[in-house]
Amino acid sequence: MLLPALLLFATPPSTEGLDSALKRFTELISVVETQAADPVNTQQAIYQGAIPGMLRTLDPHSIFFDPDQNEQLKQMENSERKGFGTIVSILPGRVIVLQAMAGTPSAKAGLQPGDEIVAVNNVELARLEFDQVVGYLGESHQHRAQLIVRRPGNPRPLEFVLDPELLDSPSVDREFLLQPGIGYIRVNGFDPQTAKQLKDAIEKLGGEKLKGLVLDLRDNPGGVVQAALEAASYFLKPGQKILSVKGRSIEDQSVDVPKTATPYLFPLAVLVNAKTASAAEILSGALQDHDRAVVIGEPSFGKGLVQNVFPLTGNTALALTTAFYYTPSGRSIQKPLPSGHLEIEKQAEKFQTDAGRSVIGGGGIQPDVAIGPEPLTRLRVALDASGIMTAFATEFIQKTHIRPDFEVTPALLEEFQVYAGQRNIQPSVGEWTQERSWLQNRLKQEIFNQGLGVAMGDEVEAQRDPAVRAAIERLVTRL
Repeated sequence: MLLPALLLFATPPSTEGLDSALKRFTELISVVETQAADPVNTQQAIYQGAIPGMLRTLDPHSIFFDPDQNEQLKQMENSERKGFGTIVSILPGRVIVLQAMAGTPSAKAGLQPGDEIVAVNNVELARLEFDQVVGYLGESHQHRAQLIVRRPGNPRPLEFVLDPELLDSPSVDREFLLQPGIGYIRVNGFDPQTAKQLKDAIEKLGGEKLKGLVLDLRDNPGGVVQAALEAASYFLKPGQKILSVKGRSIEDQSVDVPKTATPYLFPLAVLVNAKTASAAEILSGALQDHDRAVVIGEPSFGKGLVQNVFPLTGNTALALTTAFYYTPSGRSIQKPLPSGHLEIEKQAEKFQTDAGRSVIGGGGIQPDVAIGPEPLTRLRVALDASGIMTAFATEFIQKTHIRPDFEVTPALLEEFQVYAGQRNIQPSVGEWTQERSWLQNRLKQEIFNQGLGVAMGDEVEAQRDPAVRAAIERLVTRL
């Protein structure tokens, strides 16, 4: 990602040897154009062959944009996020509405939790594969869409016509208390508003009065680095280093916490996984190196590249890796590259945190506590693949008013067991008993998703999340 203001003073590259190399390349092109058996599209050969081939020897992220691709890039940069405001559960052959967010086109049109979207613009969703459904629904959000919907208890399909609107999609999308004094905040990306949203979320949960905070950066692909730097200043001491930047054509640079910062002092746990990348890794690494947070989960992605986009002639452009990010202890965030970057290759060694703990370099952030996702059992796979829990919840909320203090009783669990058995899911007594706690929580989540909203369902899910539970245990131990 780009790091504003740090990379403005680059030394002009030397052209020694470049002239002779270009002469050989020109001679090669000339021979191909005149002697190849078939006519050659020179521009295509260069744009799609020579240049990409050269960049592949550098790293997987340096990309050449031909005129069409560059135009698409400009459109993406200027595009705004549109949608219908519907949260859905995509099951095998089915798409079920979990929530129509207030004030959005879906809510205004009258879509309700439990509605099944059968077709969009005359395309039957049941005929599509899972990935095709995801892609098609994403594409349909950009234009007017006609939905055919099957509503429980209604014998006839319903038709809705939705026009997409600009949606406010905050990058800090969840904040709640896991237990008294222990907060949870999920950050799904970093944009210019993320740091402010994070600050507001912390204050909403209690601010400095919190006894501990779980900061969830799982599945966070990164984004605006400046937002991650500002977020780090909420937790680190004034003057502490957040990151450093090193590149062949720039002077080494570092970013420290501003002297005027007033950080929070409560204990902190950070959750990461294999999809935690870039700016999210910068924040995680800084907090880990300064022993400010315990990092829990799986090794992160390992993307620590500084990239600049250089406009070129002919409406083309080059996204080029110009430097690498390093954590305060000196670890490279970037995982090893195919080309073999010497500085990164030396990273597979131990570094020291402020307290003298050993942390491993070589790409990505290695968690202090390794915790994977929930284990998959035969019963869990069968229930999730069938969509039975979502269907049961849909029928249940049609006849029951759900309140925040709702709990899944033994009687309701038995009712669900009969419901599943009637649909050919008949686990052994041992399997059912072993999964009883999971079943109660998962069923409560599905009922909350449709009855009270997905945010409430996420709170229920957090209670069974292995990484969240490990984080709570660590934070409580430090109190």
